[in-house]
Amino acid sequence: QVQLVESGGGLVQAGESLRLSCASSTRALIRYSMAWFRQAPGKEREFVASITWSERRTSYADSVKGRFTISRDNAKNTIYLQMNSLNAEDSALYYCAEAPTSTRRFTYWGQGTQVTVSL
Repeated sequence: QVQLVESGGGLVQAGESLRLSCASSTRALIRYSMAWFRQAPGKEREFVASITWSERRTSYADSVKGRFTISRDNAKNTIYLQMNSLNAEDSALYYCAEAPTSTRRFTYWGQGTQVTVSL
């Protein structure tokens, strides 16, 4: 059973930074990409950032470009989301997702880690 375990969420003030981590239980050979999504109360889940595993191609939502950076550690089967200049609109439950090479679709999901930004 695939497990994605997120960590690093918390409560910060506007303008501060946080780094989220997500560790995967799958093997890198069958992993196409990983990503972060977020969902705020009363809103749809939205894409934040993604990275392809072998080529390390990254993609970002317009709302986080220039502030967030996604990266990966192959040896640890882990991705990170460095979030800088956080604002209240970034408050949400952040989910990690993984797309296997077989489908290239985000099939596996973590339980989420809460990020709350206070004014």
